[in-house]
Amino acid sequence: MHVRCSTNRYPVSLPGPGGPCIQPGRRAVTIQRLLVVTGVILVVAGLCWPWLGKIPLGRLPGDIVIDRPGLRIYLPLTTAILVSVILSLVLWLLRR
Repeated sequence: MHVRCSTNRYPVSLPGPGGPCIQPGRRAVTIQRLLVVTGVILVVAGLCWPWLGKIPLGRLPGDIVIDRPGLRIYLPLTTAILVSVILSLVLWLLRR
């Protein structure tokens, strides 16, 4: 079964006699950008780590810590919700 490559933004590719439909140039550039942006974010976070450590994330009311002899369980519920809301807002603003 031969399948043509669609012109959609995210083409569906099914393997056929000629192999899967791949747009090598477009996909390679997207992955390269993703890796470069991820690397830059990690470098910036690493450089800002001394200041980021002073932010009270992880010590908010609602973060659960169970501390017993030989066992420590940490459930950062409030921190996870706060980070999720902030990232959702930033990504929403970037997509506008």
